[in-house]
Formats: sequence, structure tokens, C-alpha cells
Amino acid sequence: MNRIAEAVLTRVDSVIKGKDEVVLKVFAAMIAGGHILMEDIPGVGKTTLAKAFARTLSLDYRRVQFTPDVLPSDILGFSMYEKESGRFEFHPGPVFSNLFLADEINRTSPKTQSALLEVMEEGTATVDGVTRELPDPFVVIATENPYGSSGTQMLPESQLDRFMICLSMGYPAHEDAVAILKGNAAKPVENIKPVLTADDLKTIRTAISQMYVKDEIYDYIVSLVEHTRNGGSFAQGASPRGTIAMLGMAKSVAFINDRDYVTAEDVQSIARDTLGHRVKLSARAKAAGITMDDAIQKLIEDVRAPRT
Repeated sequence: MNRIAEAVLTRVDSVIKGKDEVVLKVFAAMIAGGHILMEDIPGVGKTTLAKAFARTLSLDYRRVQFTPDVLPSDILGFSMYEKESGRFEFHPGPVFSNLFLADEINRTSPKTQSALLEVMEEGTATVDGVTRELPDPFVVIATENPYGSSGTQMLPESQLDRFMICLSMGYPAHEDAVAILKGNAAKPVENIKPVLTADDLKTIRTAISQMYVKDEIYDYIVSLVEHTRNGGSFAQGASPRGTIAMLGMAKSVAFINDRDYVTAEDVQSIARDTLGHRVKLSARAKAAGITMDDAIQKLIEDVRAPRT
């Protein structure tokens, strides 16, 4: 494993026990320049995970608890008339940070959810007709309760597509749950010492974007996505943004594994996380008891992988 990545993951793992794979993939998405959606029940450590990464990477961190009465101005900011200056002054909202945690995003109104579309895609926020740049780097980690939970509504496809990956923390293993009860499962987040700076993260992103990729890998990624559009188990395929997400995540996984090239195995390891929230199962597949995991595993088996 890459020395830098190992240091970061070790520091976060000191707080989040028993979730090594989730921690690795969140870090991979962050260094790929993507946003992360965490779908799970409350209380499994999603907020703690975000805080741990913020401290480990020295990122300016802001959190908003999304409720039905949260307004777009609560996210983006607002202009207020200042009597002393005699003009309107802009007061930036919490998105003007490096790491923005949108907690329980599917509990708020569609109007407020849509306030995140521009910031996630363009890295800018427009308020009162003025477009302002967000800090660089900028990452959104959004959590959502499972569909059907009280007070929730489904996120639109346009918003889901802006998340590079969708993950689930899941319940802790028995041993980890016992350790939590004993109070020795993890160190307090406040005790985490930074490993990298925001500038270091930007440098890593630049290195990853310049990583060499064989033409066969490009073709493989596109073929996987195209097969989601050809019927079968899928009623809706992934967008071109899905191919970009797969490539970015595959490059990050290669970096974490201390390689300067991408393999088909890198692509396969992140296929479920990058495609699962972008595609929809067909009615026939659901009736046959086929799960999303089943469908994507069959997709990997059906599309011939290149030798790398």
C-alpha cells in the first residue's frame, strides 16, 4: 500500500473500527475529486467518519442537519444590508468549506436539495445572481436514511448522479459492538492529528489525474457502462458521468495500492459503488429476486476484461 494512503487510513481506522473497506473507498473518492453518498440507518458512525477525515486531512469542516424547514440560503449563504457600510454584504453559508457534511439529505425539500447541484458539479455557488468559487479542495459527504424511513423522500436521479460513489457503513461486527460498549472501540475524533494538508490533497489529485491508463482499460469501462443500457437486468443504465466516476475511482485505488497504472481488477473493485446508485433494476429482475449486487456481478462476468 502507498505510504501516504496507509498513514491516512491508519489514522481514520483508529476512530472507525471494523470498516476498513468503507474507509478506503471514501478516501479513494476524496482523492479522485468526487463526492460520497452514505446510505444507512442513523447511529452507525457516518458523521464520525466525516469528522475523522476532516481532521486527518486538515480540512475546513462544516455540517448541516437537513430537515424539512432548511432553506437554500441556509446552505449557500445570503446577502444582508449592512447599515454601517450602506450596502449589501454576502454572508457565506456552510458549503464554503473543504468538507461539507449534508446529514440526512433526503429529509429536506427538493428545493433545498437542488441547492447542492451547482456546488457539486461546478464548485461554485450562485446567490443573488453572483457566482462565487468554493474553496479547493471541496468535498460533499451526504448521508441519507434508507428509503421508506419516516420523513424521507427519494433523491432525484440528477442529484444521485453527482455522487461519485454510494456506500453503506452497515452494522458493526459482534466484536466491534462489544468494544463499543466497553468504551475502547476507538479514540476520540478530537485526538486525531493531521497527516496531510489541503494542499497535499490537491497535489495527490493532480498526480492521480495524470496516471497512465491503457486504451484497453478505457474501452473496458465504457463497455461495462454500455451493458447497463442494453436491457437485461437493468431498466435504466448509467450516464457518461458514471464512466468518469469509474475511471477516477479506479485510478485512486491504483494509487492507494502504490501503482502508477490501472488494472481491470481496480475497475471491478469499485463497479458496485460507482454504478449501483446510477442504474435501476428492471421489473423482471426484481420479480426474479435479482439484487443490485447480483446484477452488477453478472455484468462483470459478462463483459470481457482486458489483460493488464
